[in-house]
Amino acid sequence: MTLRRVTLLRHGQTEYNAGGRMQGHLDTQLTGDGHAQAAAAAPYLAGFPFDRIISSDLTRAHDTALAVAEVIGLPVEVDKRLRETHLGAWQGRTVEEIEAEDPGAIADWRSDPRWTPPGGESRVDVVARALPVVEELDLAWADDPEERSVLLVAHGGMIAGMVCGLLDLPEASWPVIGGMGNAKWAVVARRDDHPRWRLSGYNIGA
Repeated sequence: MTLRRVTLLRHGQTEYNAGGRMQGHLDTQLTGDGHAQAAAAAPYLAGFPFDRIISSDLTRAHDTALAVAEVIGLPVEVDKRLRETHLGAWQGRTVEEIEAEDPGAIADWRSDPRWTPPGGESRVDVVARALPVVEELDLAWADDPEERSVLLVAHGGMIAGMVCGLLDLPEASWPVIGGMGNAKWAVVARRDDHPRWRLSGYNIGA
């Protein structure tokens, strides 16, 4: 076991974030503030010894990853399994619009990781597709004598789910892992004498 640390960075602000609209798989762009947030996070993250940077293929995450990678000095790999939750019919809409049409749906979605927006996917679905990214790294580095660390650049919902999956939390506890600010990150880590992943930090920012 040589994969010691997984850092999960959320993308910078987008126009949809600023306007309170849900994005999901919509390929939105960073705002000027979003680019500035990514640039501000980069020197802090550069203080960690990353071996690889892997990003969601959606532009907002990939552009954030590129800003960080320029400072760290590593290439950016892309894996679409790190995409945000597909929100189906909710994509592009505000919480207020959704609540007006289907009162209580947002609360149900936030409290039940198996609840699925119309035409979308659940948090459990997201973790099932994203967790293998880390599991494959774990396998690839299983016999490596060096301690390894990876930076995953992705999305708030996916990151919250990935943290729950890595910590092996029971599904009923998943809602205790809350949202994450733009260009902030979570860290899970482990060591030889304590092989389970542990949460080292959440919603950390520059």
